[in-house]
Amino acid sequence: MASIQKFPLRIFVLFTAIPALLIGGGLWYLSSLLPSCATAQHARITSPDNQFDLVVFSRDCGATTGFNTQAALIPSGEDLPYDAASFLSIGVAADLEPRWDGFGNIEVTVPPGAQIYRQDESVAGVSVIYR
Repeated sequence: MASIQKFPLRIFVLFTAIPALLIGGGLWYLSSLLPSCATAQHARITSPDNQFDLVVFSRDCGATTGFNTQAALIPSGEDLPYDAASFLSIGVAADLEPRWDGFGNIEVTVPPGAQIYRQDESVAGVSVIYR
């Protein structure tokens, strides 16, 4: 009768844990090399019904990022999320002069000649008026 040899648990742990630690450590190191973005908030205006905040901000992701100005609508009182989806994004640092009009619409001023990356006509059911 043939004998059955067991694979030692210590060897099994070494062959699985050490590669997992090496891969995890390598990914952690590589992630530290990636540039991180900084978000600067320039204006925040609460809607007349206190449901949303209109936030104007810019992102700086290092030397490869040019000037930009963005606008997003977020729930009232919440922090601006790192990955906030903007309804307006332009390639220049500018004061958008944001405001809520008397009808609950958003009004923003886009500087003439600004490169527009995104310009939605509405966001979360709110109309956006560009001046």
